Amino acid sequence: MAEPTTEAAAAPMNGAESLVRTLVAGGVEVCFTNPGTSEMHFVAALDRVEGMRCVLCLFEGGATGAADGYARMADKPASTLLHLGPGLANGLANLHNARRARSPLVNIVGEHATYHREYDAPLTSDIEGLARPMSAWLRTGMSAEAIGRDGADAIAAARTAPGQVATLILPANTAWDPGTGVAPVPPVPDRARVTDDAVAAAADALASGEPVLLHLGDRAVRGEGRVLADRIARKTGAKLLAMTSNARIDRGAGTVPIERLPYPIDQAIEALKGFRHIILVGATRPVGFFAYPGKPSLLAPEGCRTHTLATPEDDQIDALERLAEAVNAPEVALPDLGTRPEIPTSGALEQDAIGAVIGALIPEGAIICDESLTTGRNFFGLTKASAPHTWLQLSGGSIGVGIPMATGAAVACPDRKVINLQADGSGLYTVQALWTQARERLDVVTVIWSNRAYAILRGELANVGALNPGPKAIGMLSLDNPAIDWVSLARGFGVDGRRVETLAQFTDALKHGLAERGPFLIEVVL
Repeated sequence: MAEPTTEAAAAPMNGAESLVRTLVAGGVEVCFTNPGTSEMHFVAALDRVEGMRCVLCLFEGGATGAADGYARMADKPASTLLHLGPGLANGLANLHNARRARSPLVNIVGEHATYHREYDAPLTSDIEGLARPMSAWLRTGMSAEAIGRDGADAIAAARTAPGQVATLILPANTAWDPGTGVAPVPPVPDRARVTDDAVAAAADALASGEPVLLHLGDRAVRGEGRVLADRIARKTGAKLLAMTSNARIDRGAGTVPIERLPYPIDQAIEALKGFRHIILVGATRPVGFFAYPGKPSLLAPEGCRTHTLATPEDDQIDALERLAEAVNAPEVALPDLGTRPEIPTSGALEQDAIGAVIGALIPEGAIICDESLTTGRNFFGLTKASAPHTWLQLSGGSIGVGIPMATGAAVACPDRKVINLQADGSGLYTVQALWTQARERLDVVTVIWSNRAYAILRGELANVGALNPGPKAIGMLSLDNPAIDWVSLARGFGVDGRRVETLAQFTDALKHGLAERGPFLIEVVL
């Protein structure tokens, strides 16, 4: 962690500088910003403090989504800087995704000076009311003398397991009045150790002779967690299955393969059919993404018992180690994942062929940011034997996270290639993040699935029983009148790109994007 110099610490500073120095000393080294007038003293302080990288985003949803992607890969918080209540409101959707991903994030929101709020200026709003649903910790600064300590408390809250959104509201006068220096970050408690009873209950279920599912999430789907879960499964005959949406999964050659619970409700019910016990390890119980007429909200079969070995807040690795010992699970060699797919040399530009190309070409160490939705449902299985890589997903269901998430991941890991698999409708929510990629020269390949529709919603029309849709309904799900020119959009933001309409063109464009350094976009016309 960066420490302030003696000279800097001794020099007079205002509250904003005290806050920035506290953030840097506490290990918060990146700020994704979209500031306004009330944040100008914080902006000015960034030039007086070494160690804080400032990344400008053109839209607040880009800033919050990038902070989410950064946190998932860095395993520590970045900060945001947003302008008053409307700026926060613009960023709420991706704060929702960050909350669901359990990403540590210090969310700083400017506010009118404390004495100015009573006059109801045009930008006055209930910032705490807007922030509360997405924030595990929330505080409005009341003085410049205390704002450094407020920032330190926000860092500790963000780092509290499994990771939280901490929102600090910064009134303008707490930034410009004299501050008091750097505040130390309070100790962050370790993850809780699960009880012996929880381990025993899971062991009893595994010994029951009945079908058992180990349902995994959080740290249990990353390297060490999955190896332990695989040992237990192979010893007991249990099956492994990850949650439908996961913040981060480490995958590819040299890892334990794992499938996810399918998103479509009928497929999810089928996948869980027959299990008599579901053991949750860092996961939440399987529920339908939406309610559907005549279909259950809880997806486990009737009579199936759910056991919680470890919550996302708990120490899942310790819990799995103790469970492995309880069932006498031996050390075992990692399973053979087979070989990565061959690149198809002919055929149509369809899902399985696209997935095979991706599976063949993923470079070692790549980070996949997946907001494919409909087009990418088969990609997971086709990439299980690819070179080792990390897979990030849309975790909260609020579309528009993919391009910003890739942006933040690239800031966190500048030595790793980032590949953003992006649905076109979702990408349009936060397309401005391409400009940030160009400005920061980030190494991101964005692949747009240009089916020119909200394709996932066409299927949902039938799922919810809305039969016989007419032209108005179909028109609300269509993006082809006029068709959106993604390559022109990308170039307008400073990112080069290609449009492809055949499998051979896609293969060539992806090879080109992976070989070059810097942002590149491929529009795949489906």
